[in-house]
Amino acid sequence: MDAQGRGQADDNNVDPADQWVFNPNTGNYELRLDPAGQAPARPADRKAPGRRSARNPRAGGGDTDTRPLPVQRGRGADDDEPAEPAEGGRAARRAAGRAGTAAAAGAGAAASRRKPKPKKSGKRKFLYWTAGVVGFVLVAGCGTAFVIYQQLDGNIKKVDVGEENSAVTDGPVNLLIIGTDARTGKGDTGYGDSGSVGHADTTILMHVSKDRTNATALSIPRDLITDIPDCPTKQPDGSTKVVPGQQHVRFNTSLGQEGRDPGCTWRTVEKLTGVKINHFMMADFNAVKDLSDAVDGVEVCAAKDINDPKSHLKLTAGRHVVKGEQALAFVRTRHSVGTGSDLSRIQLQQQFIGSLIRKLKSSAFGSPSKLLDVAQAATKALTVDTGIGTASKLLDFGNDLKKVDLNKITFATVPVLDNPRDKATVVLDTAKADPLFKMVQQDHTLAKGAGKDKGGKSAPVKKAPPELVRVDVTNGGGPFGAAQETVDWLQNTKGARLSTNAGNAPEKLSATRLEYAPNQADQAATLAEWMGLPKSALKKTGADAGPRVPMKLVLGKDFTAPGSPIEAPTETPEGVQHVNADDKNICAK
Repeated sequence: MDAQGRGQADDNNVDPADQWVFNPNTGNYELRLDPAGQAPARPADRKAPGRRSARNPRAGGGDTDTRPLPVQRGRGADDDEPAEPAEGGRAARRAAGRAGTAAAAGAGAAASRRKPKPKKSGKRKFLYWTAGVVGFVLVAGCGTAFVIYQQLDGNIKKVDVGEENSAVTDGPVNLLIIGTDARTGKGDTGYGDSGSVGHADTTILMHVSKDRTNATALSIPRDLITDIPDCPTKQPDGSTKVVPGQQHVRFNTSLGQEGRDPGCTWRTVEKLTGVKINHFMMADFNAVKDLSDAVDGVEVCAAKDINDPKSHLKLTAGRHVVKGEQALAFVRTRHSVGTGSDLSRIQLQQQFIGSLIRKLKSSAFGSPSKLLDVAQAATKALTVDTGIGTASKLLDFGNDLKKVDLNKITFATVPVLDNPRDKATVVLDTAKADPLFKMVQQDHTLAKGAGKDKGGKSAPVKKAPPELVRVDVTNGGGPFGAAQETVDWLQNTKGARLSTNAGNAPEKLSATRLEYAPNQADQAATLAEWMGLPKSALKKTGADAGPRVPMKLVLGKDFTAPGSPIEAPTETPEGVQHVNADDKNICAK
């Protein structure tokens, strides 16, 4: 079976990249399916670029994708001119064309008389790129992968985590990126935990906004003390085993320990942040080494000399291009930078990822072999959920997210404090983390200048005095006793004597909701200000209410306590570490 899935024997030793040859008559790279020395397929035997046609169901490989293979155009120093092939390569291709049958020669002559296609102006982008650590890179590689479609499918590993969400969604997208310390691959025996599938060593929650204008990447410290919920895991025999949860343990034990799979890390992050995850991508040490090699190195910056005996990284102050083992050492080092903690290592990882994304975005990989290198390195390093577990789904996923501009991607670190009980671990800084999590939950951007409301503000609604605010409060997902606690707060702190505890709501809500009649708009404005409710929480009914009919406040899962605003801030909370992915001036200190 060859890379195209057409059933040719492997002993032909045909490199998929070598099947793309330059046609001097058209200025394009074209797919030559025949072995070297034979005539290329006649134009009548090929599908015209851009035309959809059903594949022969009897063709080898069983690939039912109907999208056409791309015609890649070569580029020289001038982006508007086709790249000239080497003389030897051009002569060999011409000789191969002359060696064909008479029929093929006639067809070739007819093709040469056709008018060449007009040149397209502007730079051609050879990679689709999107948001997120390995997610950016892996999806970027798959975006160019029509030519090795089935081979990429074979590279991708997947885990059934009990969630199979669609690859493309109309709402915000939350992608969990997991980098493990597993010892797999040549040269990795000195890293990670021997005999383990790996810990969640590097974890980033990538949130892409609903309108695809911005993205936020939250790094979660591996040494954060948190709770791991019960986790159902699929077993090799098809059965499901529930791994019991644990309280007050390191975050990185959410993967690998006790047989936990990426679904356990998925559930742990959802519990920690309150953010519903759509998909996950996981890779081990080889991802950093192979991808940095595939792009011919990634530029990093050191503000001072670095000599870390643990990671074996030695860099003088200044800018360097790292790849392979040195790139891996850079993202693993911590003892010679910052405070020497994992938090300092996170900052290095964010610098490396931002630089890698810039390299992928700016590099015009003009040769099919270079594209193949990136796509192969990306997919071989990848384990995903079943919702994006094929090359076609991964491509759809990448195309959905590729609108995000690099300067509208923000890396941030979940705020933490030193653990007073164990200096080797950290605990959540809830005063800063809670509003940060709310920003992600409510699709607010951390990027400056992105997603701002460009329309004018509506006239403010007149607010009712506290003694006229009449509301029934029910608990529809908040903490136990939240309805009574809120009523006590409204009556004793705000003077809203007409508030009442109406018990539990008939259904659970993910978000708090306030229902009011048109003639109660002034009461709703007052209560919304007290509670810190977002506009999305306000639901106006169709008809006016009677004088003694109360509004209905249903406390959802986003409610924490009365007096704690439910609406997310519009600016990054002060003290939260964050950087822009397009910032080229970040240096390890």
